[in-house]
Amino acid sequence: MLVIQHEETVPPALFGHWLAEAGMCVDVCRAYAEPIPPLSSLDASYSGLLVMGGSMDADSDDEHPWLQVTRERIAQAAEAGIPTLGICLGHQLAAMALGGTVERSPFGLTVGVRQVTWEPEVLFDPLMRLLAGDDRAMHWHRDVVGRLPEGTVELASSIDGQVQAARFAPTVWGVQFHPEVDAAAVAVWAEESVEELEQIGRSVDDVVATATFAERELIKTWQPLAFGFARLVRERSAAVAPGGTRGGVISTLRPWSA
Repeated sequence: MLVIQHEETVPPALFGHWLAEAGMCVDVCRAYAEPIPPLSSLDASYSGLLVMGGSMDADSDDEHPWLQVTRERIAQAAEAGIPTLGICLGHQLAAMALGGTVERSPFGLTVGVRQVTWEPEVLFDPLMRLLAGDDRAMHWHRDVVGRLPEGTVELASSIDGQVQAARFAPTVWGVQFHPEVDAAAVAVWAEESVEELEQIGRSVDDVVATATFAERELIKTWQPLAFGFARLVRERSAAVAPGGTRGGVISTLRPWSA
């Protein structure tokens, strides 16, 4: 599985560990420091794509030229039927790659553990159907998906009506929230965002305490998402592998950290 990481402080974190638990070979490309590989080449053929979050705008190609390549990879994955999941910025990039738009949230910066409300359609979704319930998630964003790509199935929303989870194409999903983080990751982001937090009446201690209190709940809630995504990737790998071999899984991995 290829993971595209946009910033040093936004790694796969818990999601990477959960994927490894599920038997996935995870190849992390730090796109800010190295070229994003093709989804299929003589060296490797990926059966899954995970696109992480980041603090940059989804359309800031001039400052972050790899974002265009990321959108191209998402579009290629959609066309090839490769299971793809975008988280936060990755969710926004997936929407843009498939014809949607991203805009500033009218509510400004959103930070903290907040409710996610599932739509009835989630009960029939191959990835998220086991997650339906009154769930909470860690949020940290100021942009949201605006116009949805044609054919999108909205799977979850927030109390203020923002899209929180969607299936943009038959094998492409996005979540606006952060299922991958623990309290330690939130603490790093908070320390980097002192002034921004003060502007919305929050503090580092407040945000970290909230994340710490909710950590066990969030892990229990979102670990199944990683396991479900791994299942889809395994199914894809088995479907394209000749003779039942483990196609789409590479044997030599670059190191990644939580």
